[in-house]
Amino acid sequence: MYSVISIIFPVFSLILLGYLTGKFGLFKDTASTELNYFVLWLALPAQLFSYTSKNKAQILEQPLFLVAFLGGSLLIYLLMYLLHWRSLRSNLGANFWGLSSSYSNTGYMGIPLCMLALGEDALGPAILATLLVVSGLFSISIIGIELGQQKASSWSQSIVPIVRALLKNPLLIAPIAGFVWSYSELDLYAPVRQGLELLGAAASPCALISIGLFLVKKSNVRIDGMVTLVSLKLIVQPFVTWVIAGPILGLPTFWVNSAILLSALPTGTGPLMLAQYYRGDTEMISRAIFLTTLGSIFTLSFILWLIPNYLN
Repeated sequence: MYSVISIIFPVFSLILLGYLTGKFGLFKDTASTELNYFVLWLALPAQLFSYTSKNKAQILEQPLFLVAFLGGSLLIYLLMYLLHWRSLRSNLGANFWGLSSSYSNTGYMGIPLCMLALGEDALGPAILATLLVVSGLFSISIIGIELGQQKASSWSQSIVPIVRALLKNPLLIAPIAGFVWSYSELDLYAPVRQGLELLGAAASPCALISIGLFLVKKSNVRIDGMVTLVSLKLIVQPFVTWVIAGPILGLPTFWVNSAILLSALPTGTGPLMLAQYYRGDTEMISRAIFLTTLGSIFTLSFILWLIPNYLN
């Protein structure tokens, strides 16, 4: 139990610190947004580029990890989509319920948590999961929204906003650029690499504090269906991912544990950004982020206890 607390405490203490500083007005109301921009555009891309430019071999080591993680996410996404399509009869609303129940906070919360729980090598699976969430799951949701709203007259026109959104996302561009750079077999100029590493070191603490600041703005509106969403995200998704990664694909223990832990993370802020663009239900998504983050204190603690005791 002590080992579980030693992993969970640093992560959630920084989230709590961000929450308390926001709650007591130490920062302005815009602090969460500004800190989020810093992490999104500078710190986290620097960390992703630095790692992928030096660790090409590990990134390519287990391609079936991609199948396990994305497969678990997609199954939950489709299940929640179908449940809410039946009740809402709204493609837009069903898409956001599906995305909110399956979109793991891999970049902001997954990277520091995995490294604390599984060691430095876990940065590789965390980066792969981030790429899958940002490019795969995000793209599928955008495709569903665009086609459902019939904004374009042809498939080729529907693809344009998807490609544009992906090309603007630094969390996708940075690791791909680092991966490409690794094939050049050129060494980065030492001061440049050191600068990137310093910037990347700020990613995890700032990301966690920004989550805490965001939670201050939580919605108090009661929304039906939240119990189902939280249960699917924090309990069913990691179980489904374990079934795919372990019994079905037979991945090595390290990769199975990484897949389980990353799939059990709470909902990230990506769905909220997308909902603001498409005028979706931001109240529901804010509530999902808040409740899954709180609930993950208990579910992640249980999974971290379970991994060394039963899943190795």
